[in-house]
Amino acid sequence: MNNKLPTIKEIAKRLNVSASTVSRALHHHPSIGQVTTMRVHKVAKELGYEVNKSAIYFKERRTYTIGVIIPSLAEPFFSSALSGVEDFAGRFNYNVIIGQSLDSIEREKRIVENMKDHRVDGILVSLTKDTSSYEHFENLKKYNIPIVFFDRVPQMTDIHFVSCNLHSGMLQAIAKFIDMGHEKIGLINGPAKMAATLQRLEIYFKCLKQNQLAINYDIITSTTLTKEDNIKAMKKLIIQDNPPTAVMVFNDYVLLDCIATVKAAGLRVNRDICFISFANLPVWEYMDTKPLASIEQFSYKQASMATDFLFKLIERNSKGESPNSDFLQRIIDSELVNY
Repeated sequence: MNNKLPTIKEIAKRLNVSASTVSRALHHHPSIGQVTTMRVHKVAKELGYEVNKSAIYFKERRTYTIGVIIPSLAEPFFSSALSGVEDFAGRFNYNVIIGQSLDSIEREKRIVENMKDHRVDGILVSLTKDTSSYEHFENLKKYNIPIVFFDRVPQMTDIHFVSCNLHSGMLQAIAKFIDMGHEKIGLINGPAKMAATLQRLEIYFKCLKQNQLAINYDIITSTTLTKEDNIKAMKKLIIQDNPPTAVMVFNDYVLLDCIATVKAAGLRVNRDICFISFANLPVWEYMDTKPLASIEQFSYKQASMATDFLFKLIERNSKGESPNSDFLQRIIDSELVNY
């Protein structure tokens, strides 16, 4: 039994034409007549011929593959983002390689190196919570592999990125708390190295000042996003003699641990202490205890727009243009979603 795949030469021999004629006919080259093209495709189908995509990729200097690096697929925010990437990439018949950093900077570096070795045409990245140096991304420039960051982006100006403007959503959140009569509004923020942490803090200060509320540093705390740290941060606020009656929380994942901590202390969620957080997780729909609201950051939209940017950069590469001739950047407004 012959288990070898048929070749162009076998098709050419069957039809008594040259291999180059077969090759051009398979690609519907205009120099080959319609009858010949039809005969070639008919014989190719009969023999079970398959196009050698590796040879095409080598010739076109493309692999028709992009890489995506995200912190964790277990988080609905990033699984939604991945859907945005794959839906957009699918329109161009591109494959998507996924790498989970699991919020480890060393793992993120290894994934970048692996994707570089596989010669992906471009990479989409949402950074780890600890990424503060970007040499592993800068190194990709000499291989002409473009990068677009989304959601968790570096604090740099000369990058391609899509992110979410949190000010609009947080301003709506603070206004909601104030309308309900809250004046002591706490903040549970994220890891110090994350750009989003500093951004949330700056917006929190700005929103309080805009509403003539005093800044009280005793009701501002942070977490490294681990369960233990989330619980510790919540306990720090509720054990105070005069605890906050409302709290802005870094994201919905942190809030899940905060809610459990509040309940364990015998307090009532959205009665004794009210919450608004970020991410707008689908899981709230199925829970009895939920925050007053959550701030939508549009993960699917961010990721699909970032993929669009990446394909524009890949196209620049194919034309011999510099992918960094101008930087593609977009900031999407966040939006408060009430429950």
